[in-house]
Amino acid sequence: MTVPGGPPGASDPAPDQPTAADRPTAPEPGVPAAGRGSRRSTAAVASVLDQAASSLTNIAVLVIAARVSTAHGFAAFSMVYLTFTVLLGLNTAYAGQVVVLTRGDTATTGAACRSAVAFTGLAATACGVLLAVAGTVTAAVGSTGPGGAFLALGIVLPLVLVQDVLRYAFSTLRRPGLALVTDTLRLLCVVPALLLQPQHTAPGLLVAVWGLSAVPALLLGLRLLWPHVRGTRTDLRPYARRGHLGRRFAVEFAVGNASSQLAVLGLGLFAAPLAVGALRGASTLFGPLNVLFNSVNAFGPPLLNRFDGRRATARAAAFLGLVLCAVGLGWGLVLHALPDGVGRQLLGETWQSAASLLPATGAQYAVMGLGTCALVTLRVLSPRSTLSVQVVFSLLSVVLMLGGYLLTGSALGAAWGLAAGSALKAVAAWIRAARVVRAPVAEERSAAADAPAVPAG
Repeated sequence: MTVPGGPPGASDPAPDQPTAADRPTAPEPGVPAAGRGSRRSTAAVASVLDQAASSLTNIAVLVIAARVSTAHGFAAFSMVYLTFTVLLGLNTAYAGQVVVLTRGDTATTGAACRSAVAFTGLAATACGVLLAVAGTVTAAVGSTGPGGAFLALGIVLPLVLVQDVLRYAFSTLRRPGLALVTDTLRLLCVVPALLLQPQHTAPGLLVAVWGLSAVPALLLGLRLLWPHVRGTRTDLRPYARRGHLGRRFAVEFAVGNASSQLAVLGLGLFAAPLAVGALRGASTLFGPLNVLFNSVNAFGPPLLNRFDGRRATARAAAFLGLVLCAVGLGWGLVLHALPDGVGRQLLGETWQSAASLLPATGAQYAVMGLGTCALVTLRVLSPRSTLSVQVVFSLLSVVLMLGGYLLTGSALGAAWGLAAGSALKAVAAWIRAARVVRAPVAEERSAAADAPAVPAG
């Protein structure tokens, strides 16, 4: 799974993080150019479908959990799932986004994939132990609350994180179809497993069922990976080195994505747990837009690089941003017009609190479409320019969210605060992009020279 089904603010992609689509591929000997182009197109389609399967899994998990839980139960489940989302994003940044940059022969890429899977397993086990201990203590203090759910997350965390990192291993090996197979199996297992749970299921049981349903996909993924890593050596030393590229990616994730998620989690722990369920429920309904945003983040840079000149690149990105903005507004209007009966079928008892947030969340996703394209433009024209925008305006979004909640005393104020933060980030990113477009050619070359170097395996 991926972050796309996350809470408001969590789907602002970190555009400076390279993806498999950005990784240049060497011509394959003996394969005609037309054949290579066809294989690249097939790989791109498989990657998009895999992203869609992962996003659909996140959406389905949250929708089904909301339907079978009470409002308080879904709030507890959302807090635990939010914790998983942060840990997933950190591992993706530290291990997944680095392994897809690996270049070299089959032995080099195989060793990198094997090491990434091993590191994820060890790191997830360590974090899982801490979560299990914290959940046990919390459950012992009080019978209610998310303690049991955190205990369950600690137990299943290694399963779900390792299953997810396999997607990046297959991408590194240029086998996105294998990732699509395993993630599709994950979707086919988790949906019926959760649907079989009775009404008012405890959040701890829901987390356990969700995590254990990853076992078939995990076993299949490891079996498909084994022929590509057989005979290679696991090396965890690069992950502990000071210059590990994942540290930079983790910082970008922390300031660009995790800050808002942790703020929402803090809101639930110290102020209003039901607000977390409402924010989570509203953002879940906008899950299809996250598929679009992440696809733009993954495949936008290679497409924008085909345009001749900075102005043409910026105009194309601006047009795409307006299209995404219109799609976000349209989707928000559709959701706002849903009858209450349909809404309760989707989110159960959480619908009533989530429905009031739809205008604010719809506005946020509309401006996020503009901001996503602005950050992708900067990634193409001046990659180093995105970090400052992410740091300043992601933290500002957190301040506005908390400020909106304190001023109104409700989740609606927090949702409008997040929308305002996303709008300010989009404006700042486009202002920075306009300055880059108008910069002299010499400055453009300097910015390109500052782009992060790709490690050689």
